[in-house]
Amino acid sequence: MFRNLRFNIFVFYFLTVSLFLLLLYYALEVLAVSNLLLLGIIVFALVILSALFISKLSIDPLEAYVKNLQMLSKETLHELNLPISTIVTNTQMLKKNLNDTKMLKRVERIESACNMLKQRYNELDYLIKMQTKQEIKEKFFLDELVKERVEFIQKIYPNMEFHLSLASCELFMDKIGLSKVIDNLIDNGVKYSGSSKKIDIKIENDMLLVQDYGIGMDEVELLGIFDNYYQINRDMQGFGIGLSMVKRFCDENGIVLIFDSSPNVGTTVKLKFKKLQG
Repeated sequence: MFRNLRFNIFVFYFLTVSLFLLLLYYALEVLAVSNLLLLGIIVFALVILSALFISKLSIDPLEAYVKNLQMLSKETLHELNLPISTIVTNTQMLKKNLNDTKMLKRVERIESACNMLKQRYNELDYLIKMQTKQEIKEKFFLDELVKERVEFIQKIYPNMEFHLSLASCELFMDKIGLSKVIDNLIDNGVKYSGSSKKIDIKIENDMLLVQDYGIGMDEVELLGIFDNYYQINRDMQGFGIGLSMVKRFCDENGIVLIFDSSPNVGTTVKLKFKKLQG
């Protein structure tokens, strides 16, 4: 598709430029047009028309392609909802009737894997809504969201100790987007915690703090943390795009983002939220 699109645009552009040059030559040399202002207006109008046609030629196929992808994503998402809900419901029923410890652990692993699938389902639903510019703000309590995210991440890092001190804080914003931000901050804290196995998470004065006691960063490293693909330690897994996403989300939602860090001491990330009015 894209190869044909490039070829069509190239051919049209080549023919259009050639035609303009021939018209200019014919008007100046053959017809000996002396009214250059009129000639300039005619050429300008033709250029505008050609530009509009090129933009239509290039954008329309891409727009149709994106719409088809969005439709496929929505249909796939809808089809995934039923099997996920079925697995969750049946594993919960099985757990109630199981007495065997080994079998119970196996069912719990299935349930955990299904919860991870449900998380990916929610993220895909979120991305589709973001692309279609749907309103995705809602009222929720930040402390409850943090507990939920910590419970999810604890299953991935069972050896980590998460110390929570969470004051009640109600927000009105993009809940799923903020969930991704919190996941990224906690995940980074774990990855760069070094030998320390402790992460402190607090909510106080409409501010969320995520503090680790790991390798930390110096002032030079702090300057580059929001750049795409930047990683302090290249041996760490990941693509180095998490903090750039965090910064973009905070900027778009009016959240003040602060990093305090010192080498071999640790890093504290602060998210300062606006007070919910009314």
